[in-house]
Amino acid sequence: QVRLVESGGGLVQPGGSLRLSCVVSGSSFNGYTMGWYRQAPGKQRELVARIAPAGNANYGDSVQGRFTISRDKAKNAVFLQLDDLTPEDTAVYYCNRVVFPLSWGQGTQVTVSS
Repeated sequence: QVRLVESGGGLVQPGGSLRLSCVVSGSSFNGYTMGWYRQAPGKQRELVARIAPAGNANYGDSVQGRFTISRDKAKNAVFLQLDDLTPEDTAVYYCNRVVFPLSWGQGTQVTVSS
């Protein structure tokens, strides 16, 4: 089956950094715009970053200047570098195609706390 697998989350202190990875098995998303989403308890799922096949990237206002999205087409992988983290960034982070999304993966938990 086609599966999205996110990894790289963890517990970090405010101001810390993490690098999240997303890989797809059983398919390819190199021809699609990919996004990183997050969902905090009691909140709607939020698109925080997206990257087009050509590499053009866009970010949500809440993460602009702190997060960087990238992709490695040879590895069917998308990455999200999270810098200068704050407690408000605490959420489960997911990747998916922005259009024609696949079934959601399990996500990876990012917890920012001192």
